[in-house]
Amino acid sequence: MRQAVKPIEVVNIEERPPMFHPPLPIEMQMLGFDWEVLTPEIMQEYLTLVEEGKAPRQAYYALTTKDYENISNNMAEIKRYTRDILAIVEYYRDLDE
Repeated sequence: MRQAVKPIEVVNIEERPPMFHPPLPIEMQMLGFDWEVLTPEIMQEYLTLVEEGKAPRQAYYALTTKDYENISNNMAEIKRYTRDILAIVEYYRDLDE
């Protein structure tokens, strides 16, 4: 005699797999620096020290107003990009709560 076949009940449970949360990057550790504005008077003092052989072994760089503006815009762009990346990470973390 054959045994009665029992139907199998299939239950689908839909669960979202856990989302990977990468750790936030370490905050930027910006290093301080000193600016020195070379006025004609200061430059003359420096040239006098050069002639006397007493000038500090220090290189000076000059920027045009446009170059300085470009550096400022670049720093603003770094801040914007970092803020946007952190917002995206936060968005995905909030999805998984």
